[in-house]
Amino acid sequence: MLDFFKDKKILITGNTGFKGSWLTFIMSKLKADVYGFALEPEKISNYNLLKLYGDIDQEYSDIRNLEVLQKTFDRVKPDIVFHLAAQALVKKSYANPVETYETNINGSVNILNCVLKSKSVKSLVYITSDKCYENKEWVWGYREIDELGGKDPYSASKACAEIVFSSYLRSFEFSKQNKGIASARAGNVIGGGDFSDNRLVPDCIRAVETKKNLVIRNPNSTRPWQHVLEPLSGYIKLSKFLYNDPKYSGAWNFGPQANKLGSVQDIATGILKYFDKTNITFDNNDNSHFESNLLQLNCEKANTLLGWYPKWNINETIDQTATWYSNYLNRNNLREITSNQINQYFGL
Repeated sequence: MLDFFKDKKILITGNTGFKGSWLTFIMSKLKADVYGFALEPEKISNYNLLKLYGDIDQEYSDIRNLEVLQKTFDRVKPDIVFHLAAQALVKKSYANPVETYETNINGSVNILNCVLKSKSVKSLVYITSDKCYENKEWVWGYREIDELGGKDPYSASKACAEIVFSSYLRSFEFSKQNKGIASARAGNVIGGGDFSDNRLVPDCIRAVETKKNLVIRNPNSTRPWQHVLEPLSGYIKLSKFLYNDPKYSGAWNFGPQANKLGSVQDIATGILKYFDKTNITFDNNDNSHFESNLLQLNCEKANTLLGWYPKWNINETIDQTATWYSNYLNRNNLREITSNQINQYFGL
């Protein structure tokens, strides 16, 4: 299946971010012609550590800039588009809700407009988030047909992005243009190369580096944790199905099995056991921002129609993640380590 992507023109928005950089590296390894559209990466980033700027054609810009985005589509003439560009942090969405809404809604509208006008695009995978669902703390997983919503600005912006996507899909005749477009909702993603603020695994690694205690909130909260390669494999598979047949257009969930979830404390403890002892303390007084206690996805649609299933259980996910950061802290060749993990996952 992966041979399909050789020589295809692949445009990835948000490719300097955590998930986007992994997808960029995968597509480069598959010998696709990869084009990136994203903000400039942070100084310490997976994109820079893997030296991906040497592999692809990169445009540094903001998806809110429709003029530059349209010129990029016109120049590249992509076959497949992966839209990952977003303001992706819940805590930052409280600090700057306007930027969050503008980026996650208006920027996504710009992507849909460019795809609609493009004569070359045959497949769009439009990534949002599992947090687009109105979280009712159900013990069962949310399905693609369940209610959208969100209490915090980030979650609400992703629900809005999904509504915009649905409107475009139903209002414009993408299938008559032989274009398949789908939204993808993934659970909490971990893996090497994430250095974002206020995220659990990066906070673990910073605690290891500084030899300070790790402070966590809501230790018993569960999330659909998965290695970054899990949803990316789903996006990749979905993009091929869409390319070959627009009937696969619509919304898709990608997450771990519902009975394979882990708590915040499980992940933190699992990561830290690979390093010198770092103590965990709990902040029970930080009630400044709402956070859900339970969230999981029903992925039967992807299981049944795409034949997609997660490959790594929670222990393998933690092992692969901790191994990557151990090599980072020891200043080893991260491009080689990342390539090996991709090869292992995809059987390359």
